Amino acid sequence: MPNIYLINLDKSADRLIQSASRLAEQNIEFKRLPAVLGSALSDEKKFAHYNKRMNKNQYYYDLSAAQIGCYLSHRKAWECIATGSEPFGIVLEDDFILNHDLNSAIKAIEEMQIPWEVIKLSAYANRARPIAYSHPITNEFEIVIHKKPISGGAATAITKEAAQRMLDTTQQFGRPCDTDMQYFWERGVEIMSLMPFPVAQDLRYESTISDAIGKQNRRPLQRLWLQIHQYIKNTYHVKQQVAKFKRITSKPIKTRIII
Repeated sequence: MPNIYLINLDKSADRLIQSASRLAEQNIEFKRLPAVLGSALSDEKKFAHYNKRMNKNQYYYDLSAAQIGCYLSHRKAWECIATGSEPFGIVLEDDFILNHDLNSAIKAIEEMQIPWEVIKLSAYANRARPIAYSHPITNEFEIVIHKKPISGGAATAITKEAAQRMLDTTQQFGRPCDTDMQYFWERGVEIMSLMPFPVAQDLRYESTISDAIGKQNRRPLQRLWLQIHQYIKNTYHVKQQVAKFKRITSKPIKTRIII
């Protein structure tokens, strides 16, 4: 069983209790990772990785302290996976619901013969996204490449190698964490999804990030340019990923020669 890391703010004790209860129902152990409270960061720690110049080039508003804290929290989880002894780990945020047997999902990933790096186990706000290609791996699950990677970080499986690569390529960042992951070609990792998603977001909780976003210094024209640029890049790289995935999953056609 891989290590499961639960990101949880010290002030969110109710979420910790609820998360622990939900995981206990499926006999799943986890390791709590204290989330980084962005509003408590000194300028030195806030800008150790968050780069305002990159932000102005890569995004359309200044990141809030909460968004910076969220990114740093996920980097802590990636570091745990990268330095751990297991081949992969799972990162959970504390506003999740288990809507499937997570043990079965983990087993499906462990036994999967297809090479992988990052697998999304949930979707942001439980939204659907168009699928580019899918392949069944068990009677319950299929591995999916979406036309655009799923956003949100409620539940993600990450290999040791991918975690290290993400750490290496995000020493400096300018976008929110889940948005940055959608630029997967910059991270050098491929993102897939396990469906049906075994994890959902508990939408009864208010986000500890979005409710603190001021979205100051908006740059609407830059947003339009970034959307166009991302669409072109994403379309190309997803196409390449699908072609690679089809080669891996396709079986050679056996022909019978009749004499």
